[in-house]
Amino acid sequence: MSVVGIDTGFELDIAAAAPDEVSRRLEAMPASAHVWKLIILLSLGGCFEIYDLFLTGYIAPGLSRSGLLTTTTQAFFGFSGIGAFVASTFAGLFVGTFFLGFLADRFGRRAIFTYALLGYTAASVIMACQTSSEGLLLWRFLAGVGIGVEVITIDAYITELVPSWMRGRAFAVNQAIMFIAVPIVAFLAWWLVPLAPLGLDGWRWVVLIGAAASMVIWVLRLFLPESPLWLARHGRTEEAFRILATLEAAAGSTAAPSPGVTSARSVTRPVATVGFADLFRPPYLSLVVLFMVFNLCQAFGFYGFANWVPTLLVEKGITVTKSLQYAFIVAFAYPIAPLLAASFADKFERRWIIAGACIAIIVFGMAFAQLSAPALLIICGVLLTACNTTMSYAYHAYQTEVFPTQIRARASGLVYSMSRLSATFSGFIVAYMLKEGGVTGVFGLITAAMLIVVIAMALFGPNVRGKPLDAT
Repeated sequence: MSVVGIDTGFELDIAAAAPDEVSRRLEAMPASAHVWKLIILLSLGGCFEIYDLFLTGYIAPGLSRSGLLTTTTQAFFGFSGIGAFVASTFAGLFVGTFFLGFLADRFGRRAIFTYALLGYTAASVIMACQTSSEGLLLWRFLAGVGIGVEVITIDAYITELVPSWMRGRAFAVNQAIMFIAVPIVAFLAWWLVPLAPLGLDGWRWVVLIGAAASMVIWVLRLFLPESPLWLARHGRTEEAFRILATLEAAAGSTAAPSPGVTSARSVTRPVATVGFADLFRPPYLSLVVLFMVFNLCQAFGFYGFANWVPTLLVEKGITVTKSLQYAFIVAFAYPIAPLLAASFADKFERRWIIAGACIAIIVFGMAFAQLSAPALLIICGVLLTACNTTMSYAYHAYQTEVFPTQIRARASGLVYSMSRLSATFSGFIVAYMLKEGGVTGVFGLITAAMLIVVIAMALFGPNVRGKPLDAT
């Protein structure tokens, strides 16, 4: 049964039974150490996406100190400020998710998971060597393209490896592992940004360390199978059932194929083509619009705080060194909060988890804007971060499982790209609000965005809990 009841109108033949059989057997599969190992390996690969995203905020004081960029600019779209650096990051992410999300649907989850990160690594190394703001922004943009493609691939990958009854927990664990990168980059920035080891600016070291560590992806890919659902959907049923049998054996379960599926293994399934324009027509249109609006707004809540923590603290009168220290403490909430959220991840509908997290973001965000005592700022920062990560794991699962397999990466990439577009302009908007309204103005902006998310999810969000994936 489809998560959203989509009927493609294509008649099923013997070959077409294979994807449905794979979906049925994946749904019946119990949890196993092997499946959790795959989730962990994918999540470790995703650590570099989080590292890259969050170094934006943590190296911002260093970029300012080095004279490459300024905290604010006279012009709204000033390209000499930190806002431009944030914007170039998310402009690259937008291009990667909006225009290149189809790559994982066409060439497979495993291949794109690997090669997208290589592009990020190369661009990051070159970026760290730049001495002009123009060169810095260009290579930051290209690094963002690679990361944008990778994150969509990871979400689709995990969605297709676990049954619905544990998907929430799988994404919560995924986010917890990925967010381990946040305290790491926060610590490196706290340690290195104020310094210039070997005569090289500290912020450059932070970038190079992340790029060098990302090469571990070549080791991780050796232990990752292709998505069996993707294989079956593309007529590679022998491979799909072989991988599925391995997953079932590791879980201590076996499921005999339904009648007719055995013969389907030697038959190539005709792949129904869905063009990009079809995503803006029924039956996909309503989902696409809902999640585009959601992503346009949620990015303000998440990145409006995450990318500006050290800068916001400096604006509240805290020194650069202290602000990086406090941001490092706050960063520990990133990996811990999703683990705590795993306890209820599959007990409630995704939309209500998202709505509840957004309401809490509003409350703790406004408190952060009004407080000045360091201890209280840290507490509010931790709680705000916990709510952001809870929202994050829930929507990463939500926006992939609502779309069918044939367009999962492409459709989720399309809607997710809106968060990248939003975050691109949020860099300039937050910088402007910080200049005109201070920290209170920034959180007023975040509050408005979160209210839209709450209304959209409460009124229009589909229910997905306990429903198997649409295999077609």
